[in-house]
Amino acid sequence: MKEAMLVCIAVAMLTSWTDAQESSPKGKDEAMTPESVLDFTMTTIDGKKEPLSSYKGNVLLIVNTASECGYTPQYETLEKLYETYKDKGLRILAFPANDFGAQEPGTDSVIKSFCLTKYHVAFDLFSKISVKGKDKNPLYQYITEKSPFPGEIKWNFQKYLVDRSGKIVARYMSATDPMSREVRFKVEGLLAQKAP
Repeated sequence: MKEAMLVCIAVAMLTSWTDAQESSPKGKDEAMTPESVLDFTMTTIDGKKEPLSSYKGNVLLIVNTASECGYTPQYETLEKLYETYKDKGLRILAFPANDFGAQEPGTDSVIKSFCLTKYHVAFDLFSKISVKGKDKNPLYQYITEKSPFPGEIKWNFQKYLVDRSGKIVARYMSATDPMSREVRFKVEGLLAQKAP
């Protein structure tokens, strides 16, 4: 009887401790809080899951794209930027989105074909996502709410520059050309830094 009572008390204490851990801000929720863009896994344009942690040590330019936008020709200068700096560690991650003026209506296969055929894109294309609104992708929730550059995406081809450790260090609005001196100067500075 005494032993059974002790077991009951021990189980009750353990259950109480477990519940406290799960509801505590320092419990499992904190461990899941992303600290950089490298904490996300995204789907490539070909449907493969890609942990962004695989890009650690590279400088990243993250951009939301569209095929029928006035800024669509930036695919060409994005590719030029990529070709110029890829051997030094620059990677460009393009996320097609249909959030602005319905300017990206196509499927992933249509988008990929357009990018390869018209602009000969060799940088990384990802599956179409939403970058604003109630169905905003978690990566863009982080970028627009938790990064050092909070605020909603204004239009297609808004760009975020990420250092080798995964920290967002600069934001460029749609009108900023990827091959502008401003962007290249910052990219070169980040590439000059050693990987963590």
